[in-house]
Amino acid sequence: MELDRQFLEYVVKALVDHPDDVRINRTVDEMGVLLTMDVHPEDMGKIIGRSGNTAKAIRTLLRVVGMKNDARVNLKINEPEGGMGGGRNGGMGNGNGSSSAPKTLDEAIDDLKM
Repeated sequence: MELDRQFLEYVVKALVDHPDDVRINRTVDEMGVLLTMDVHPEDMGKIIGRSGNTAKAIRTLLRVVGMKNDARVNLKINEPEGGMGGGRNGGMGNGNGSSSAPKTLDEAIDDLKM
């Protein structure tokens, strides 16, 4: 069943200004279910939320939905074309002053969990 995908689509479309641009791909492998999501670039801030809290909450809810269906569900939010979303701060950076490659959106959110 794709209840996890339907749930994610319902929640995300309720949050964004461009619901027709929400795209969710679902794949299953030995690690569990991976939901990969694309949204309109202007909606990235709404999905991520302040300090990544909205994205964390969505991921938590997806894990609960997955547990109910005996599946491990993970969410990957794809960056919009052009990199870091062109936000007010000109990108997130990596916070440690080094000049390494920019982090992906998921890496930056994972750093916030620490």
